[in-house]
Amino acid sequence: MDRIDAERRSENMKRIRSIETRPELHVRKLVRNLGYSGYRLHRKDLPGKPDIAFIGRRKAIFVHGCFWHQHPDPRCLDGRLPKSRQEYWLPKLERNQKRDAAAFKQLVEAGWTVLVIWECDLRREAELTKKIQKFLAN
Repeated sequence: MDRIDAERRSENMKRIRSIETRPELHVRKLVRNLGYSGYRLHRKDLPGKPDIAFIGRRKAIFVHGCFWHQHPDPRCLDGRLPKSRQEYWLPKLERNQKRDAAAFKQLVEAGWTVLVIWECDLRREAELTKKIQKFLAN
């Protein structure tokens, strides 16, 4: 059972953005602070429209919300399935995961390297910075 009425829930859901999210902006700032530039955003010609794409390096970074993309780490509480309206949420979230897997596979087959940064990774900024640096260094 949802704790708020349908109209309020609808308004909340309409405000959720798919691009230019706080986690994405934070990752872009980390990338810039590491001295990397020349990346492209949300390239529609690439599978999955990576949040950050380094065309020359053939590297793509996706910044995933733990809920929307169902972070598989059991320690991540944001990746849990909702308890209400599972008949709606389960298929929707499974479609997101299948779409992600297909996009990653297409990118890898095209010679790209893919990094997924989960929203909860932002809580450990030092580790995340090292992870991004290692990914972009090669």
